[in-house]
Amino acid sequence: MAEPRARVFEYSASMAPDGRIEALGETTVVPESWAPEHLLLAGLVDCSLTSLRYHAKRAGVEVTAGSGEASGSVTMRETDGRFAFVEIRCTLDVAFSPAPADVADLLAKAERDCFVGASLTAKPVYTWNVA
Repeated sequence: MAEPRARVFEYSASMAPDGRIEALGETTVVPESWAPEHLLLAGLVDCSLTSLRYHAKRAGVEVTAGSGEASGSVTMRETDGRFAFVEIRCTLDVAFSPAPADVADLLAKAERDCFVGASLTAKPVYTWNVA
């Protein structure tokens, strides 16, 4: 019997010379002053909140508020001499309805299953502010 295969999720996006990014038939313009690192940090916040909403829904809880910010430091890694994020902080402000039975477990699952955070060599340090 064949081993079950994990689901595969595929994504694509394109960027035009003028900074327009297109994905899923929608277009937005990335400000010229933004670096790709800003997009990665924004993606981390969005992915963390998406992961939280997924696990909250499975627990019968609604995320009624969710916002956040991420920041990080890029420098040359001692391990391989390459520039990379070496430190990332992600602070998220969330509220639930009703209050989850085990908030800590729910937040841990959100961190674990954010694939952006899981894809980074420098693991994000999360701070959750729960209202």
